[in-house]
Amino acid sequence: MSKPIVAVVGRPNVGKSSFFNRLAGRRISIVEDVPGVTRDRLYTDVDWAGYAFTIIDTGGITPDKNDEWQEYILKQAQLAIDVADVVLMMVDGRDGVTQSDMHVAQMLRRSGKPVVLAVNKMENLDSQDVMEFYELGLGQPFPISCTHGTGVGDLLDEIVKLFKVKIDASLDDEKIKIAIVGRPNAGKSSITNRLLGEERVVVSDVAGTTRDAVDIPFRYNNKDYIIIDTAGIRRKNRIDYESIEGFSVMRSLAAIRRADVVIYVLDASDEITEQDVRVLGYVHEQGKPSVILYNKWDLVEKDSQTVNLYKDKLKNSLKFMDYFVVEYISAKTGTRFGRIMERVEYVYDNAGTRVTTGLLNEILQDALSTSEPPTHNGKRLKVNYITQVGIRPPSFAIFVNNPDLMHFSYLRYLENCLRRAKNFEGTPIRLYVRKKSKDKE
Repeated sequence: MSKPIVAVVGRPNVGKSSFFNRLAGRRISIVEDVPGVTRDRLYTDVDWAGYAFTIIDTGGITPDKNDEWQEYILKQAQLAIDVADVVLMMVDGRDGVTQSDMHVAQMLRRSGKPVVLAVNKMENLDSQDVMEFYELGLGQPFPISCTHGTGVGDLLDEIVKLFKVKIDASLDDEKIKIAIVGRPNAGKSSITNRLLGEERVVVSDVAGTTRDAVDIPFRYNNKDYIIIDTAGIRRKNRIDYESIEGFSVMRSLAAIRRADVVIYVLDASDEITEQDVRVLGYVHEQGKPSVILYNKWDLVEKDSQTVNLYKDKLKNSLKFMDYFVVEYISAKTGTRFGRIMERVEYVYDNAGTRVTTGLLNEILQDALSTSEPPTHNGKRLKVNYITQVGIRPPSFAIFVNNPDLMHFSYLRYLENCLRRAKNFEGTPIRLYVRKKSKDKE
């Protein structure tokens, strides 16, 4: 079952991005005192009072038809409203009700979605100052301050009351989640059904039959898993963002963020596309271990070099993730299906690899003796030590005299040294360069 979605909408410069960043716990949206900074939708997953849900930040909506970006912003915001379970409208308490606020409120009333009204920037204003916002016709206004966090808890309490179902945040993390992702008609639903051993997902030759991301629990090897079967992700210029297909793309990307492992399905009878590369790049950026499946292997004319040819195509297209794991399968015939979950467990375990600090620094010293750190403007990088700071993905902090001297090519060299010494196949790893503190010198 998918998490509820909360869309944050409003005119420009009322504090939507500040609210989004406060909930995300990090600076995702750009926050500037300039209208129109946020044009695309941004997403983050939130836990509140035991509820798990997804927040969408949108661009500022205005009735100004002369704004060249407004048509695009409006489409993005309308899509967010269409897919939302609850809409949060934000207004500026210092400005009072504006024409743009009335325009947005009218749009939300037409949507028929549950709406919560937040009056932001109420740091120094009396709570009675929100009374005028009743004229928007959206019910009780909730005074808040995104800057100081005042009233945000009460606002979130009101939002989660409106969810039709509760996705428990603690339960959501208990089972290993596998997102099955790829372009339409690559065979994702057929793969899901064969893995489950039953027809649980609609299978059709019509591309895009699966619109939503469907969560399906199952057990394998005495472990609990959830398969997230997603809609196919089409090329961006073929997506009508006013249609339900824009919703499918959003759900697919959300599934990647939620997943513990991503299975990316390619059609072996077709070429790798730029969109495949982009989405796999998103998987890499999100730090997710992954398994690439070449489906429809039964349709490929093969000789002794076919597997190497396909692997070389992946290497050329996925230089940023040369750690990839690939299997060649057929959902139709069941060829090599037994390997899929084996490989899922394999990359998941590799993503949880821990390396002792002692071994890490042995690997580091070998790397430094083989290739000295670079110099820049007569200054040489000095690498002091390395330690692991996290897993899934495996993450390491490298302490140096001056982080600015660390060239990306030398950082990539150190990553390759780590990969040769330990098995991180199928998972990204993260290297963070930190300045060594004086008390450790």
